[in-house]
Amino acid sequence: MITMQYSFTLPADYDMSIIDRRIRDKGPLLDGFPNLGFKAYLSARKGEFGSHDNLYAPFYLWQRPEGASDFLCGPGFEALTSAFGWPQVRTWIVWQAEISHDIASAKFATRDVLQTEPYAPLADIRRAESAQAKADVETGNALASVSGFEPTTWTRVRFRLWREIPEIGEHTQAYRVGHLSLARP
Repeated sequence: MITMQYSFTLPADYDMSIIDRRIRDKGPLLDGFPNLGFKAYLSARKGEFGSHDNLYAPFYLWQRPEGASDFLCGPGFEALTSAFGWPQVRTWIVWQAEISHDIASAKFATRDVLQTEPYAPLADIRRAESAQAKADVETGNALASVSGFEPTTWTRVRFRLWREIPEIGEHTQAYRVGHLSLARP
């Protein structure tokens, strides 16, 4: 599995109802997309939950890399880049992905991107991150929890979907979930 996210930073005075409408209209088009675990259509408004910017920042969990490739080479992504420009698409190898059967009730998301110290014990970090991702969902705190890493910049990602907005840390980006596209059962 891999996970990916791209983000568009929009002007401070941007009418975010345009993004809300785009999510409402375009979101269902990815429901059941091949190899998709989920796509969370995310937005953040400047000043809300500590966000510094207006953002449109979808987050994906792919069951197989072919799903990401098919999406990025497809007409939907082409239309998106025609409207908003060519984004940097961040990807992480998934260490652990836990999904609750209630995932469809997610209203909020949080994402932390953490730098891994040089020569850190990756196996230990992986075990700890994986255990935390499992615990987040098993305890009912999160509706989905994804943990992964990227070995070019040595970053780790912690992504969570929530029913209610949790306490937001200093380096956490919080979002509203406008739509959630899921794999077909």
